[in-house]
Amino acid sequence: MTHIPGIVITGASGRMGQMLIKTVTDSDQARLVGVVERKGHDWIGQDVGRAMGGQALGVTVTDDPLEAFAHAQAVIDFTAPEATLEFAALAAQARCVHVIGTTGMTDEQIAALEPASRHAVIVRAGNMSLGVNLLVQLTKKVAAALDEDFDIEVIEGHHHHKVDAPSGTALMLGEAAAEGRGVKLADVADRGRDGITGARKRGDIGFHAIRGGDIVGEHDVLFAAPGERIVLRHLATDRAIFARGALKAALWGQGKDPGHYDMVDVLGL
Repeated sequence: MTHIPGIVITGASGRMGQMLIKTVTDSDQARLVGVVERKGHDWIGQDVGRAMGGQALGVTVTDDPLEAFAHAQAVIDFTAPEATLEFAALAAQARCVHVIGTTGMTDEQIAALEPASRHAVIVRAGNMSLGVNLLVQLTKKVAAALDEDFDIEVIEGHHHHKVDAPSGTALMLGEAAAEGRGVKLADVADRGRDGITGARKRGDIGFHAIRGGDIVGEHDVLFAAPGERIVLRHLATDRAIFARGALKAALWGQGKDPGHYDMVDVLGL
């Protein structure tokens, strides 16, 4: 069993953390060797399986990430930007593959991952699902094929607990559309219109966020011109698709050269 990569999950008590734990423990290609929570959390010192309300898994929740990473080959991290930056440095120190599904990271925070990527593999994506990454590639191609007579709007929906907007996936789609058009997203992004905004500016890429209930993830890219509309859509109904994608990335990263990769690399798209 020891040749099977050992995985550490950070943010163990969160919705994604628990889904990742289940995905890894159900897999015959990976072992759960550690789980991490923030200092002072109620789960610290407990068996993570018991803490989740099930059978013991033989893995104790810790607030010492470096100790956990030292016994692992990969870390899967869906936490918060500040925590992810700390984990990146520690994962690089332990030479672990660091799979990052954390959203809401600024350009400066993403750039701050660069030192860690010189020593270890980082796979970072705003969305880990195969379907979404195919949608990103389609968005780029459609945007490249259509001129600015087609307005582009990205509409996304998530559960009411989500704290960042637009979603990481929406920003991925916006970046893809901008790349297809040969422009920088920062120059054309138009977020959350309200009040008397004036007419829509030609060439802008709009973003709109819906928050409600238990929506796992819904993303539309709308291309609208006079007389016709094209809509590219992805609907996620099960959070497990993101966990499976993250585990695939953790396994893919084994033996790769240090660097900053994304799911396009993992999936070979």
